[in-house]
Amino acid sequence: MAQMYMFGSLGGLELLILTAMSYDRYVAICKPLRYHMVMNTRTCAIMASACWLLGFLQNLPPAAIVSSFSCYLSIEINHYFCDIVPVMKNSCDDTSVVELLFFIVGLLPSILTQFVLTFVPYSLIIVAILKIPSGIGRRKAFYTCSSHLTVVILLYTTLFSQYMTPNLGSTLEFTKLYALFNTAAVPMLNPLIYSLKNKDVKKALKRSWRKDI
Repeated sequence: MAQMYMFGSLGGLELLILTAMSYDRYVAICKPLRYHMVMNTRTCAIMASACWLLGFLQNLPPAAIVSSFSCYLSIEINHYFCDIVPVMKNSCDDTSVVELLFFIVGLLPSILTQFVLTFVPYSLIIVAILKIPSGIGRRKAFYTCSSHLTVVILLYTTLFSQYMTPNLGSTLEFTKLYALFNTAAVPMLNPLIYSLKNKDVKKALKRSWRKDI
């Protein structure tokens, strides 16, 4: 139960941080002259604290419901870790109502709301970029948020495939693959995606490529 709660809380925290980063990118591109005034130390501290607080609070109700189950069919689950869906499917209680509530009350507000809050700033960013007259300016503005947008698309694609299906049990074998990609591949890709914007990293890659040739 502790592993399930921590995984869900840290996953929700990651989505909240990505939402905060999308707002940061919106201010940087759409209001560049006011960036340091809007995104000051106090604002960043409040946003970071709110992400941590909400991340650990929003996972309390589903964790409390699952921990109240009376018995389980086995001490083993059909998954790589104690995710909430395979834990529910391993219970000998009737979990059909709980699964529906988990989908409607739990996943929709958390994942879908944060998805909307993340992509609304990006819709405004795209409009602002299209209004830039020069091609160089448009590329520079898009380059500012390209890494974050790539990570967001990767993460939400796997999350929607893994959780946003009404009949969670019927696709359990597929969710294992999505979970493996979400918990292993995406974290390994994050440093690579973000570091490609670093000039020193790009110079080192060019030197290595020339040596190989």
